[in-house]
Amino acid sequence: MPKIIAFLFAILALPAAAIAQDPPPLEVDVIGGRDGPTPVAVPAMPTQRVAQTSAGNTLALGRNVADVIASDLRRTGAVTPLGPVGIRGLDFGEVRAPAYDEWRDLGASALVSGSVDVDGSGRLVVACYLFDTITRRELIRQGFAVQPDDWRRAAHKCADVIYTRLTGEGAYLDTRIVYVAETGPKNARIKRIAIMDSDGSNHRYLTEGAETVLTPRFSPDGSQLVYMSYKGRRPRVYKLDLASGRSELLVPGTAFTFAPRYSPDGRNIVFSMGTFGNSDIYVVPASGGTPRRLTDAPGVDTSPSFSPDGRRIVFESDRSGSQQLYVMNADGSGQRRISFGGGQFASPVWSPRGDLIAFTRIGGGQFRIGVMSPSGQGMRLLTSAWQDEGPSWAPNGQFVMFHRTSQGSGDATLYAVPVAGGRPQRMPTPLGGSDPSWSPLQN
Repeated sequence: MPKIIAFLFAILALPAAAIAQDPPPLEVDVIGGRDGPTPVAVPAMPTQRVAQTSAGNTLALGRNVADVIASDLRRTGAVTPLGPVGIRGLDFGEVRAPAYDEWRDLGASALVSGSVDVDGSGRLVVACYLFDTITRRELIRQGFAVQPDDWRRAAHKCADVIYTRLTGEGAYLDTRIVYVAETGPKNARIKRIAIMDSDGSNHRYLTEGAETVLTPRFSPDGSQLVYMSYKGRRPRVYKLDLASGRSELLVPGTAFTFAPRYSPDGRNIVFSMGTFGNSDIYVVPASGGTPRRLTDAPGVDTSPSFSPDGRRIVFESDRSGSQQLYVMNADGSGQRRISFGGGQFASPVWSPRGDLIAFTRIGGGQFRIGVMSPSGQGMRLLTSAWQDEGPSWAPNGQFVMFHRTSQGSGDATLYAVPVAGGRPQRMPTPLGGSDPSWSPLQN
């Protein structure tokens, strides 16, 4: 997908309604002056001149962009969007001069405004504004230029800046998700790696399903994946370039390799390698080379995940007799157990903020998603279904995605849950899915 270009509008490139200026300082405790989700009006965006593009005309795209923005904001749980259905669209002359009283009387504490036009080079230009209807002031002015077929990217970007302005949290909506798409009966599942935008759009398959695949994970720049495949009837780790579709074996040979994950700088890949019924953690340069062993304990050491500064690794091990979580330095030194909350603990993943580790807790006949500090303190369980597992963090550290397996059918579905607490929301996938991984923000 071509890179999106985010920029402040230039005077000569756009109409006066989109002239650039620096956004106001961030203030997140004023808008609306109320608890709970912020009600925000999201009317259809106008166009200065109706123009035809490969994605439709700019008038229709103005409504489509508003639809995506409203849907994105609704999924955050922090915003209650009003519109675009059921409210009037904006006129072009209102883009920078909103009727504050009208939108406030509708119940909106804020208004999303903007326009959709085509520039001289044929790019689609989406202007994105946010106004506080209470204080009657402009909060955001941002523009995005994309190829017409990438209009959804501009909408996601707009929703991200609005979410960030209203909450003070980092962006996460303009991201992608990889997961294992599952089809077929329980005893003969076909598993393929699939990729989609965070809202389920632009869905496509990356593997054909001839071999079972598991644990796809993004590189830090989002351009590559590592995953495990049973190609040749043995589990081994492969790298996949998303642009070319080319895959290659990570570690040559016949050893069992699995549970891969990139280091935060993308230079190394940490993984498990099994020999003679024992598995340990290894690290290898992402460009290839000789793996270096980090653990040497009896039993199974697996599911390694780097801290965001790259200095430590969390992993699971049954060296104590049951699956528990351990933290070690990136060179393998200083290994120590951090999980002591009863039950078993698996699939740890370090938060991008570095403050929490997400995990799967197994106990009482349930698999549940939880978080704890890197020292093992403050454990909290976020879900309570029969079988929730395989956590993956949103890039802003505010949501954890996972897969939920239905009792009986064995069907798996993707969900995301706020780390601060709340109800898990189902992620939109056309088929059953497991082993999700959230991408970094796209450029």
